[in-house]
Amino acid sequence: MIYVYLGYPLLVYLVSRMKPLEIKKSAFEPTVTVLITAYNEERDLRGKLENTLLIEYPKDKLEILVASDCSTDQTDEIVKSFAASGVKLHRQLERLGKTMAQNAAVEKAAGEIILFSDATTMYEPDVLTAMLPNFADETIGCVAGRLIYVDHSRSTVGKGAKSYWSYETFIKRSESRACSLIGASGCLYAVRKSAYRPLYAEACSDFLICTVIYRQNLRSVYEPNAVCTEETNRRTDKEFQMRVRVISQTLTDLWRNRTMLNPFRGGFFAVQLISHKLLRYSVSLFLILIFLSSAILAFSSVVFAVFTALQILFYLIAVTGWLLERGGKSIGIFAIPLYFTLTNLASLVAFYKFLSGERYARWEPIREAKDAEETSATFNQAA
Repeated sequence: MIYVYLGYPLLVYLVSRMKPLEIKKSAFEPTVTVLITAYNEERDLRGKLENTLLIEYPKDKLEILVASDCSTDQTDEIVKSFAASGVKLHRQLERLGKTMAQNAAVEKAAGEIILFSDATTMYEPDVLTAMLPNFADETIGCVAGRLIYVDHSRSTVGKGAKSYWSYETFIKRSESRACSLIGASGCLYAVRKSAYRPLYAEACSDFLICTVIYRQNLRSVYEPNAVCTEETNRRTDKEFQMRVRVISQTLTDLWRNRTMLNPFRGGFFAVQLISHKLLRYSVSLFLILIFLSSAILAFSSVVFAVFTALQILFYLIAVTGWLLERGGKSIGIFAIPLYFTLTNLASLVAFYKFLSGERYARWEPIREAKDAEETSATFNQAA
């Protein structure tokens, strides 16, 4: 656990400082397709399209394409209402999930660069100006932007998510300079169309794409100046469902691409996969073993008795945070213990689902009610 949370971040940071891989940036203005994959996104899609149309880029080189995975609400009608602004709709004939809709839309896309986005994500107007110079370097196949979480409700789980993401962002910066990203933020990453390969239905596409790119001897890099914003989940149960799904999909991807876990084949990229993903998701198992072993040793050791008591106290704080969140209260001191416990419990459940053969290809979007004031605040911060 010390290696996972402290040792690996330190290792990848030192490698990135001692042997940084440079990016040969220069002016680059290719054709670009902004691809928004959606299923029943009527709540957010209009604001998303208005925001996308504000992107500062030559209009004759920018295509906006929405891939609807057989939406049953007003999603398709909203897209059609933007037809005069050049927004295009691709509707799947059969609902096969986000990844398959994405595969089909990429085939129809006209852009040399495909910018993948979610319907809930707001972009800064200069997002392409920041990202595209990286593609002037022919060794770069994927560029991921910087996601900033916003939490207007100041929820306990929201605070935990923001703290966790700040930690993840530090690691992403180092991985990008040391070797290559092993995963991108699904709401903001761009790929050379020539380097894109169709992914299987249950893939966690924003994670797997970096492995696909690396197999072609190309790098995935992090561009902090390309900024987008997205709301955090406000409720623990919604965050838990999302974490279980993402982790289960990622475990499937790791298993199906397990040859890349061999350092003799994948080099430092394999070290990153093992440390950042496989061992990170295994922390839930380590926590159980640590608690059980220290509890047994507590009968004959004062040190382990204290250690066991501290673990119990930590989990009680997490449970208290959960109860307060259910009661509509938000107290910052409980945010990190709650989120740490939540993510590791999600890992444990995801391991079970993965081992039992359960796979995710289609799922319902997790959305909460959002009032007009919050919608305006999020849009204004991004635009």
